[in-house]
Amino acid sequence: MKKQLKIFHLLQLAHGALFKAADRKLKSELHISTTQLGVLFSLAKQDNAPITAIADQLNMSYSSISGVIDRMSKAELVTRQQGKTDARVQNVILLAKGRELAKRSASKVRNINHALLEKFTLDEQQTIARFLIHVTQNAENIVSEKEPF
Repeated sequence: MKKQLKIFHLLQLAHGALFKAADRKLKSELHISTTQLGVLFSLAKQDNAPITAIADQLNMSYSSISGVIDRMSKAELVTRQQGKTDARVQNVILLAKGRELAKRSASKVRNINHALLEKFTLDEQQTIARFLIHVTQNAENIVSEKEPF
């Protein structure tokens, strides 16, 4: 019988190693974390977004993203603004320094993506992407307690 791959464990190791290395590089070169970069990219696509929308997009809790936004505000990358129609809503606005940082970091992310995939054929790259999309969209079902066999 063929030994089953320990994909869950390999994903954990890969995620940890990749983001640890990316955080080190981004902090040394741009003085931001991968999470902060995710916020910048999110706002570059849709500025003046509610914190909850950014948290959802980055798959983070409100309290976690709120701390990230606070640190980014202190660094003058973003600012918070009370929602116009609902005072309970906090929107995040990308400042000029944050917009510039997002533009400068885009090439670094393209280089990382290239390095991740360069050893794989186009078909393999598409399979990897399909696998990661599957995991993202079906995580709850994948980890449910029902036995797959």
